[in-house]
Amino acid sequence: MKKILIANRGEIACRVMRTAQRMGITTVAVYSEVDKHAPHVVLADEAFLVGPAPSDQSYLKMDKIIEVAKACGADGIHPGYGFLSENAEFARKVADAGITFIGPSTHSITVMGSKLAAKEAVSKFNIPMVPGTDKALIDKKEALKIAKEIGTPVLIKASAGGGGKGMRIVNELDEVADAFDRAVSEATNAFGDGSVFIEKYVTSPRHIEIQVLADNHGNYVHLFERECSIQRRHQKVVEEAPSVVLTDELRSKMGQAAIDVARSCDYSGVGTVEFLLDSDLNFYFLEMNTRLQVEHPITELITGVDLVEQQIRVARGETLAISQDDLTINGHAVELRVYAEDPETNFMPSIGTLSKYCPPVGDNIRVDDGFREGMEVPVYYDPMISKLITYGPDRASAIAKMDEAISQYKIEGIKTTLPFGTFVMRHPAFISGEINTHFIKQYYQAEPNREDEEQTRLAASLILKLYLDKKVNHLTIPKV
Repeated sequence: MKKILIANRGEIACRVMRTAQRMGITTVAVYSEVDKHAPHVVLADEAFLVGPAPSDQSYLKMDKIIEVAKACGADGIHPGYGFLSENAEFARKVADAGITFIGPSTHSITVMGSKLAAKEAVSKFNIPMVPGTDKALIDKKEALKIAKEIGTPVLIKASAGGGGKGMRIVNELDEVADAFDRAVSEATNAFGDGSVFIEKYVTSPRHIEIQVLADNHGNYVHLFERECSIQRRHQKVVEEAPSVVLTDELRSKMGQAAIDVARSCDYSGVGTVEFLLDSDLNFYFLEMNTRLQVEHPITELITGVDLVEQQIRVARGETLAISQDDLTINGHAVELRVYAEDPETNFMPSIGTLSKYCPPVGDNIRVDDGFREGMEVPVYYDPMISKLITYGPDRASAIAKMDEAISQYKIEGIKTTLPFGTFVMRHPAFISGEINTHFIKQYYQAEPNREDEEQTRLAASLILKLYLDKKVNHLTIPKV
């Protein structure tokens, strides 16, 4: 594989290019009219225009992207995340064109792309699943019957869903019919598939995901967990690795369960298996993401493994050079997704020009971004500006480094989630690790009064001091 086309934009396109170029592979960018001067275009060895700004006229044009790949002689296509990364039809078309898709097989994407099909596949293994249906609901009467059997609260969710779309929490039985209709309607509009199912709603869970890696020769490993519980609108904002609550025994069980999920669909490449963890530390399979995750850098920092490199090597047919015994957790990493959003208005998008853009630099600070000062944040794509990642020999130092890095990150012209990141890093619940997916709902106030803010800061400082007083082994940040 000598030339790779990256079918994406922004920070993930730049991220893939850096590893590919380090491996001696020529990189090809595709771009829309609005992205013609974007960093990923500048960084690439070759770049080609694929259409107007709207993604359905550019980055989602499968045939156009494959046409470009063939014309420039690309051996492989890396889809990044989002856009076409979990599109089974695209993976098939790429293969049919004689080009290597740097990702899992069409079969794996198809199975795990449907939550119902995924449930059926993993049922052959002893993997805990949230009580609920394993087939699509026929109508609201059936939904009500099953809700009575399971007991409220329940969750009605789209089989083809993601990002909170087509999902409704039902606390009372008389809410089932309306929630069913809304979930079906939203799922149909968002995914073209109105299939929904119902399961028990796990109250106040943690969102724990396990990174898996597999080759085409039957070898599987897991690269431990990421804690992704701090979310807004069912989408992650802050992630960390490892989780503060997992014991070695639980980590091993969840890791093996994640590998079994991957085996259930003959997975190859890099993938992530997501679980819910309840207050009693019972875990339940949620779904599998058949792509590179946004938050993959924190796993790279605690393991020293370049996941993009592994994707490319697997796609080239190589056997994994890593065994489970080779992998250990070294230190702690935290990631903040820096979105062009205003936390004070319920994280609504904040579009405009980056009149000032100065990311932090320094030891144990990593910034994956796709913007430069003076650029406009376009309305057509995901509002993420960058990923800010910090590392430390222990959790407390990683958090302290993140707090420092946020204070050094200067962005003007738009609102961002940087102030929210400061709030999280200094909040006693986060510092103590006592968090769940309702953190924002429970604790975040857009405009806390000064007295509350000062009390929070003092409490956070005290807890941080207790952590720092503990003896730790000092580690060197892994280079990826």
